Amino acid sequence: MSADDQKRIAGEAAAALVEAGMTVGLGTGSTAAWFVKALAGRGLDIRGVPTSVATADLAVSLGMKLATLDEVKGIDLTVDGADEIGPGLTLIKGGGAALLREKLVWEASKRCVVIADAAKVVPVLGAFALPIEVVAFGHIHTQARLCDALASCDIEIAPRWRKKDGEPVRTDGGNYVYDAACREITDSAMLADALKLVTGVVEHGLFIDLADEAIIGTDSGVKRLTP
Repeated sequence: MSADDQKRIAGEAAAALVEAGMTVGLGTGSTAAWFVKALAGRGLDIRGVPTSVATADLAVSLGMKLATLDEVKGIDLTVDGADEIGPGLTLIKGGGAALLREKLVWEASKRCVVIADAAKVVPVLGAFALPIEVVAFGHIHTQARLCDALASCDIEIAPRWRKKDGEPVRTDGGNYVYDAACREITDSAMLADALKLVTGVVEHGLFIDLADEAIIGTDSGVKRLTP
C-alpha cells in the first residue's frame, strides 16, 4: 500500500468519528485533505473550522459549511496530520506552514485525533526539521536567539529560513518559518519552553499533550494509538 493510500484510509477512519451537529477542526496538509474529502462525502450537517486558507478553499469546493474560530464557542473534534508522531503522541507539525492556526484550533478542541501514514511514527522526534514561526520584523536577530535557545537544549544547529522557489515562505498570518534540523529531540517539553521564551517567536511545531488518539494507515489496515 502506498503512503498516499495509507493517508487515505486513516482519513476515512477519522471521518467516521464525526457525528451530525458537531463543530469539527479541519487540519492542513496532504493527510488532512483526505479527511476533509471523506467527511464531505458523508454529507453530515456539521460546521468546519479550517486551520488554513488552503483547507478552507478545499472544504468550500466540497460544499462544506465553515466557521472561524471566533465564531464558535468550542470545537468537538479536530482531525489533523503530523510530520512526526513520537512516544506519548508528542508531535512535530508545521510542514505545511500552518502551525500557529493549527495549535489554536487544537487547543480549543475537546478531542484531537492525529492521522498519518505508517512512516510518520518514530521512536524519537527530530529527524523531521522542527518548524518555528517567527514575526518577519527583525527575524535575522530572532534566528540568532533561536540558536541560543536550541543550544540550551544541547542542539547545536542554526535553524534555516524556509524559502520556496527562492522566495520566503509566509504563513497565512504573514509570518516567516525557520526549520531547525534537530536530528534528535531528547526533551521536547524543555525545548518547547526554551523556544517560547524567545521574543519574536510566534509558535513552534512541537505539539505536546494535545493528541488524544492517532489513527495510522498501514499495509494491513488502520492502527490506533493512544498516549
